[in-house]
Amino acid sequence: MTSRITNAFKAAAIGLVAATFMCLAAGFAQAQAPGEGWYKICTKQEDNDVCAVQNAITTNTGQLVTAIALITVEGKINRKSMQVTVPPARLIPPGITLQIDGGKEQRIPYAICMPDKCIAEVPLTDALVDALKRGGEAVFTSINYVRQPNPIEVSLKGFTATFDGPPVEQSQLQQRQKELQEAMQKKALEDRKKLEDAQKKALEGN
Repeated sequence: MTSRITNAFKAAAIGLVAATFMCLAAGFAQAQAPGEGWYKICTKQEDNDVCAVQNAITTNTGQLVTAIALITVEGKINRKSMQVTVPPARLIPPGITLQIDGGKEQRIPYAICMPDKCIAEVPLTDALVDALKRGGEAVFTSINYVRQPNPIEVSLKGFTATFDGPPVEQSQLQQRQKELQEAMQKKALEDRKKLEDAQKKALEGN
């Protein structure tokens, strides 16, 4: 029974994170989400209420670098976890390490890897939440396929207010998604024009 509940929780939690990241995490923080990067979303999944406090670090093109989700599931299933999502091509045994303000490192083992991402997971304890609330900066480090560490610094400014505060309203979330899509389309057009101008200049030079 415990095994079935654990598997059901992981499926629900990973499903929430995957769906959320596909729709909005590839730059939602850049749209000035509450907490300067940290934001909370809540949803209903069957008999469970699921809330996730998240932060997504992305490249200028919207590619995911590292995303953090503190997930709380209440209802038929009751469990809390912290998940960290990184790009694929990671060394699995080392997992991801978390270090807050230069303190002791905590290992977060991988729970699942997919073609486009790897997700590590640990139980979300009160001690971990308190450490994040007291901290100023968290560093999440994964090891890539050439055995090089990839440390990603994440500011904890605004974390407490976001964790203890209300979730983002659906209307606000939709507006942020729209603004993000428009910004990415504008940047794509600008990059294309720069490339065309550079090609034209090169041809004129010849």
